[in-house]
Amino acid sequence: MTLLTNPASGQGRGSAAAQRAVARLQRRGVDVVELIGSDAAHARQLLDEALDHGTDAVVVAGGDGIISLALQALAQGDVPLGIIPAGTGNDHAREFGIPRDDPEAAADIVATGKTRTIDLGRIEGSDGTLRWFGTVMSAGFDSLVTDRANRMTWPRGRMRYNAAMLVELSQLRLLTCRVSFDGGPETEMPMTLATFGNGRSYGGGMLICPGADLNDGLLDVTMAASASRTKLIRLFPTVFKGTHVHLDEVTTRRARTVTVDVPGINAYADGEFVCPLPVTVSAVPDALRVLVP
Repeated sequence: MTLLTNPASGQGRGSAAAQRAVARLQRRGVDVVELIGSDAAHARQLLDEALDHGTDAVVVAGGDGIISLALQALAQGDVPLGIIPAGTGNDHAREFGIPRDDPEAAADIVATGKTRTIDLGRIEGSDGTLRWFGTVMSAGFDSLVTDRANRMTWPRGRMRYNAAMLVELSQLRLLTCRVSFDGGPETEMPMTLATFGNGRSYGGGMLICPGADLNDGLLDVTMAASASRTKLIRLFPTVFKGTHVHLDEVTTRRARTVTVDVPGINAYADGEFVCPLPVTVSAVPDALRVLVP
């Protein structure tokens, strides 16, 4: 197996988790080749070379960001993905029921070799971008928060995201969204946030698309429209239970393909920047094999 590590994952937990997982895999008789990229481009180069030489599985020790990098190489291929959770959000691991605080237990799942084939989301940008994702693509208020958090140097960790959210709440406004479902007519509507789920959660367990199914060949779309700061603040706690979908401000639907444009908004997927809107986002059936419990 090839084990790809992001040393910075989880504020440094990635390296420790990787070493514990490697030791467990080796004790179980698994031949492990470790890859540690100096940056994302170097990590992708190392991964592509490993796949060219041949490997039975690619195991990622880290968070959703390094998993996203691996998806770009593994999508629509035969090599399965294994996950050793060591990130901040760990939404992929959460989706499959992989222990998020026990690298040895996660390594045991990998070593057992049981796989599940799932759908992936695919984003095609008007600028030529092509990106695969496993959890959720977001556009709208949460994208603006992430944009701002990425520009900030203080505070660190989750507090930086919270601080960015407070700033964006103070500037809250309805956005104009143009959207088309499954090749149908384009509709213009007010929007605060829009998410397109292959999986159910993002942001470390926020069930933004609680009904999403990794094997139905469909995206779950959750859209909210409110210019009220109070209503938006009240919405966020309900997202952790998935009950926000019952609020009047929230609409949901399913589609195989959605084209969406919101001027001035960037798309993020698996927590990573993708490209500016407009994009076409699709569910691609049976696009990835995952090592699961």
